[in-house]
Formats: sequence, C-alpha cells, structure tokens
Amino acid sequence: MKLYNTRIPTIANAVVSTLVNEGAIEVDPENRPEAEKDLIAIMEEYRRRDNQLRDAVKEHMAALNLPYERYGKVRQELADQWDHPLNNKVEGYLARQFMENFMISRFVDEVFAEDGELYKRIQAIVKRFDVDEAALRTEAEERIKNVRKDSVEYEAALERALKEVRKRHGLSD
Repeated sequence: MKLYNTRIPTIANAVVSTLVNEGAIEVDPENRPEAEKDLIAIMEEYRRRDNQLRDAVKEHMAALNLPYERYGKVRQELADQWDHPLNNKVEGYLARQFMENFMISRFVDEVFAEDGELYKRIQAIVKRFDVDEAALRTEAEERIKNVRKDSVEYEAALERALKEVRKRHGLSD
C-alpha cells in the first residue's frame, strides 16, 4: 500500500468514525478532531520515514553505481534493515500503531474491542483506501505509447504521465 498525503485525513476520519459507530472505541464528539489528528500524525511520520528510505535508496544506488532496475530490490533490502514496512505490510503496521495510540490517547475514552478484533477492523478500514498502483501505471503507459520503451525519454515521460494520472485521481502529493 502506498500512503498518499491527500488520503491521510480521510483515512483518519474513517478509522475513528467507523470504530466509534461500531462501538469498538468511545470518543467524545468534541475530542474526535484531536483523535483523528493523532492518527494523522502517525501516518505522516510513516510517510516521512518512507521518504527518507527513498532518498537513502537513491544515495546507495548512486554510490554503488547500480542500474535503476535494481531499485525495488535495494529498497526492500534497506527497508528490512530499517524495519520499515512496505507494500502489504503497511496496513498491519498502521493498525498496530493506531491501536497503541488508542490505548494511551487522552482523546479516546475507552477501547471496547479485543485486540485481535480491533486490529482486523482497522486493517480492513485502511485497506479500503489502497490504490491500485498497477492500474495507474497502465493508464500512464497508455498515454505515452509513442515513446520508445527502454529509453531515458520513456522513463521521464512515464514519470510525467504518472503524475498527471495521480492528479486526475486526486492522489497528488
């Protein structure tokens, strides 16, 4: 799962609202914005660390003069070293962080759901906001059919097209 800045407040709102409505947690109505801000802070910290990882991967690859096609493998290796979740592990990581926050937050009055049940519920809510990155890439590739693959121009055109597609889908950061 890729976590987009534009979706962070919506995810926080959905988690708090859904869990309150289902009776899994209790939050006074006047404390809901603060409870959501706590979740937003958790997701923003994840994004900050993810951006640091991206920069570290680029630096590592440049230092070793590695080709771009190794990016994913190097990213996974560094993420493992940093203990930073990627892909399908992001939802679980966020669910654990949110649960820990609910237990210590002064804005959450009570947690009624059992840990395992709360974890599953949060994960399911967060997964609803997952974006099909492959579909975005396919849509972007359709826009640049006239550019020859395996060229520098193709990579630059693909990056521009991806940016446009993400913007059109409301995912621009």
